Amino acid sequence: MAQTAQFNLQLIVEGHPTERVPLDRSPFTLGRMPDRDCIVTDKSVSREHAELLEEPDGYYVVDRGSRFGTFVNGEKVERHKLSLADRIQLGSLTGPVLRFSSDSENTAAHPAPQQGAEFERLKWFLDAARKLNENGAIDDILLTLLEITLQLTKVERGFVFLAQEDASLRLAVGRTADGTPQQDDSTISRSAINQAIQGTSRFVVTDNLAADPENGNDQPSASMVVNSIRSVICIPLRRRSADSAAPAMMGVLYLDSKLNVGKLSLVEHDLLETIAKEAAALVENAYLVKSEVAARKYRTELAIAAQIQTNLMKVQVPELPHIKLAAQSIPCLEIGGDFFDVIEAHDCLYVIIADISGKGISAALLASTLQGMLYALVHSGLSLPEIAAVANQFIVAKSVGKYATMVMARVTRQGLVEYMNCGHIKPLTVLGETVHKLTDSNMVVGLLADIAYESSTYQLRDGERLILVTDGVTEAENAAGDFLGDDAYEEAAKLPSAAQIMGAVQAFIGGAPSTDDCTIVEVRFTGNAA
Repeated sequence: MAQTAQFNLQLIVEGHPTERVPLDRSPFTLGRMPDRDCIVTDKSVSREHAELLEEPDGYYVVDRGSRFGTFVNGEKVERHKLSLADRIQLGSLTGPVLRFSSDSENTAAHPAPQQGAEFERLKWFLDAARKLNENGAIDDILLTLLEITLQLTKVERGFVFLAQEDASLRLAVGRTADGTPQQDDSTISRSAINQAIQGTSRFVVTDNLAADPENGNDQPSASMVVNSIRSVICIPLRRRSADSAAPAMMGVLYLDSKLNVGKLSLVEHDLLETIAKEAAALVENAYLVKSEVAARKYRTELAIAAQIQTNLMKVQVPELPHIKLAAQSIPCLEIGGDFFDVIEAHDCLYVIIADISGKGISAALLASTLQGMLYALVHSGLSLPEIAAVANQFIVAKSVGKYATMVMARVTRQGLVEYMNCGHIKPLTVLGETVHKLTDSNMVVGLLADIAYESSTYQLRDGERLILVTDGVTEAENAAGDFLGDDAYEEAAKLPSAAQIMGAVQAFIGGAPSTDDCTIVEVRFTGNAA
């Protein structure tokens, strides 16, 4: 085909010579496979990525169902008619560039030499900007952004300021045109920065020798006169999307020079427009990446904390002939403030269930601490009231701003239950269809100092069950905002197992998200004391 041989693809890879590939067939295939007409080995390119088709009205690029897409001049396309100098990228805006060109192009198809050089610098900036979009290090992004901008604008020095939480500006990076670091920002034009922040334009240009009424620069600032600054360019870095993690005003890119820059040409204005847009996008993306990295680190640490808490709260249920024990616990977050424990000591079985006020990490930390303390106090031989008093004094003394409700029960071989309720959901005993509530109660643990605690007793009968729950059960909430309540809980307690009771609670909640940790412990007295 004589016509097709006149057109070429220029393969541009940074650091390598430009390669010209003739379009001598249609379709002309692009991809990573060795049998492609043009092999592009970038990691984001699919094996059979795209093809170029010659049709009566010209050439078209067609995506072949690639994984990451095909782009023409930065826009993702499925099928696109090509024009001379179009830039094709496969799979990524940061990889090699394929430029559609012709051996027979005349000079009219290109910009004038000076204008063409400006546009080449503009494309260079865009390529660098897209690569920086994938980098999460804000300092590296800002430094590269500043270096590129200094080369494009030909000014003498530049600074990037980032907005703080109190809306003040912090110097993030400063450089001169020759790459010398700049830490002293005392000689910059603060009025130009304020004008950029308070205005609505993408950039502000102030010329000491030539006023520019269109940009609101009728008078040079005093600092410009004192420091012999001829020209200042300020570019506000504003957030693009309202739901972004970045602040609304992210910072300012400041450039100045003691040389007379004079009026900017139309091409240079376009260049500044592009810098303003891309610089804001870079900084916002850096904020997003930083936020995602922090969130990922938090999720990782939370998963580790959850695993540690799970291991700490593993309960080894002793094999006892006179007691059968079962438990169910579902945290509403990765880590929760509920816990239960079963301890065999002093020829008795101690059963503990507790609920720390609040949720999340702080509640989980106190839960783990309290659980370890109660374990040690039980083995020390203290009575239930003494154990509660020591735990209460410890939490009050530490001023952690939290308290705990809990029930401690000591069950003998004969089924005698000594229990102590510290502001917790009242325990139930269930025998067949008969439900009995143990109503004696004490003050919560960790709220007030010098509280006296008292225990009570109850005799279990053969087959009778002692059921302990946290308030996540009675206050379980469905999608309509209704609570399960005490009556429904007591009715569910008649079900023959803890698993079935928890199943009834979960059925009531339905698809609604859990609002609190749910824990159920069931102690069944079999009567086989021997």
